Amino acid sequence: MKLLRVGPAGAERPALLDQDGVVRDLSGLVTDIDGATLADAGAMARIAAAAADGSLPAADASLRVGPPLTRIGKIVCIGLNYHDHAAETGAQVPGEPVVFMKAPDTVVGPTDTVLVPRGSTKTDWEVELAVVIGRELRYAADADEAMAAVAGYAVAHDVSEREFQIERGGQWDKGKNCETFNPLGPWLVTADEIPDPQALSLRLWVNGVLRQDGSTRDQIFPVAEVVRYLSHFMTLYPGDVINTGTPAGVALGQPEPRPYLRPGDVVELSIDGLGRQRQELAAA
Repeated sequence: MKLLRVGPAGAERPALLDQDGVVRDLSGLVTDIDGATLADAGAMARIAAAAADGSLPAADASLRVGPPLTRIGKIVCIGLNYHDHAAETGAQVPGEPVVFMKAPDTVVGPTDTVLVPRGSTKTDWEVELAVVIGRELRYAADADEAMAAVAGYAVAHDVSEREFQIERGGQWDKGKNCETFNPLGPWLVTADEIPDPQALSLRLWVNGVLRQDGSTRDQIFPVAEVVRYLSHFMTLYPGDVINTGTPAGVALGQPEPRPYLRPGDVVELSIDGLGRQRQELAAA
């Protein structure tokens, strides 16, 4: 299933995209798309049954598409997780996943405006596969146990400010947590629709120019290992999100003068089967 949320920011309603591309209202079945809904097998079964029997009413097609998930507990991010991205930035391939956190309040909808922070000269793009957790997980024994906790997948844009991230001291968090720095969606695609998360193409365009064109098969640590590994350092809860890294093609990896993002730029990004995003950038 392709789950989404539509409506004004802060007042979105749960919805589903049916096989004909029609947005269907789910508010008669569930209050929202969040960790509680994803963890409720009965609620998910009711959604699937209603989708199959065609009983869901159509939603207003003109409504804004918001983030497909609300009440996110935490966003855990994996840095330097593609061989080609590590190479382009001159970084050594990590022996273990590089882990950092992103605040849930960075999440916006897939077509919402992204704000270039005040004083920024190095705002960068990163298309990423987001993994959404659907059941509580701690100390996963193996890949099968880890993958059983995955509810689904979404497109994430891990917007980054490289000066704040790398040149301002401390950890990466200052360059990762600026307002609007995690567009998510348009859909949360349930795991049954993505049989192999290591066979997805990721692409990103800036002002119509293709900048990133990669595949999750190039991940250093595949999805199953990322989820298993993280569960040994923190408890993963339904509604948590994991951004699994970006392929080559970011501005940081380009020769000088690097084409960092500016107000007025347009970024578009997509992942096979998970939909497409489009953001215009503006000054904060």
